[in-house]
Amino acid sequence: MLADVRYVPETPACDLEIDAIAEEAFGPGRFARAAERVREMARHDRSLSFVALLDGEVIGSVRQTPIAIGGVDALMLGPLAVRPAFKSRGAGKALMRLAAEAATKAGERSIILVGDPPYYEALGYRVLPRGSVLMPGPVDPARLLGLELSPGALAELRGRVTARR
Repeated sequence: MLADVRYVPETPACDLEIDAIAEEAFGPGRFARAAERVREMARHDRSLSFVALLDGEVIGSVRQTPIAIGGVDALMLGPLAVRPAFKSRGAGKALMRLAAEAATKAGERSIILVGDPPYYEALGYRVLPRGSVLMPGPVDPARLLGLELSPGALAELRGRVTARR
């Protein structure tokens, strides 16, 4: 566990470090992913996006983007990335919990993401019903997950992912 890490809302001053962490974590292939198409449609919300700081250096980040799914408001989480030297030490999970808490306080009802089920299921996410959410590009349906912040919210998510109006 990283005891000296501070978790704070993202600011524009963090952008270059966040981009470098995403490059380390996902490489250039990240631009071909369906989740990137969503991020091209809508900007992430800095008030719902956070960084992990150690000695003033960004070692991890999580971003959340307001979206709509079939006209129902939701958030898309991602990317979540932690510098390789700090992986498996709790920063990613702490960022995820902070993101969910902030989303709940902001009145959001659900969060979706594309990721590895074993990691995210431990944080309360579950695989969405096949075909219920249509991303703007190919996605392995077994990796499309959702977190319900309000009872019944995931059942409302049916349709194409678009920018929130």
